[in-house]
Amino acid sequence: MIEIIRARGHKNIRATHKTTLEITKEKYLSPRGDCIIGVSADKSISELNETFKQALNTGAPAKVKLKLPDYGLEEVLIGFGHPKLSFTHKTDIVIRKSKYICGRTLLISANKAASDLNREFVDLLKDKKTEILVIIEI
Repeated sequence: MIEIIRARGHKNIRATHKTTLEITKEKYLSPRGDCIIGVSADKSISELNETFKQALNTGAPAKVKLKLPDYGLEEVLIGFGHPKLSFTHKTDIVIRKSKYICGRTLLISANKAASDLNREFVDLLKDKKTEILVIIEI
C-alpha cells in the first residue's frame, strides 16, 4: 500500500528539530517551525486513504521516502503505526522519533527527524519552487 503527498519548499524551512518531522497544508511558515520540511501539501493526515489508516492502526512498520524529483535526491526513514493513531488533523502530518501520539501523528519510533536530513537536501527545500514527494509504503 502506498500514499503519496506532494508539498513545496519555503524560505523559512530550517529542519533542525531533533525528534519530529512535519509536512503541512499551510502555505506560510514562520522561522519557529523548525520541524517542518514541506508546506502547501496536497493532503493532510485526515485525508489519507481509510485502508491505509487501518493498516497503520495495526502498528505496522512503514517506509517513508522523501524525494526531490527535480534534483534526484532522496531520504528514507522508517517508523511505526500504532492502534491509538486517530488521523484527525486537518492540515498537518507529523512523524516522530518518540512514542507521543496526537491527531497529527502519522508514525512513531521513527529512525529520523528533521535534523537528521542531509543538509544539501534541506537547503534545496528553502526554495518555494522545490517540490517534495512524500511516499509512504506499508
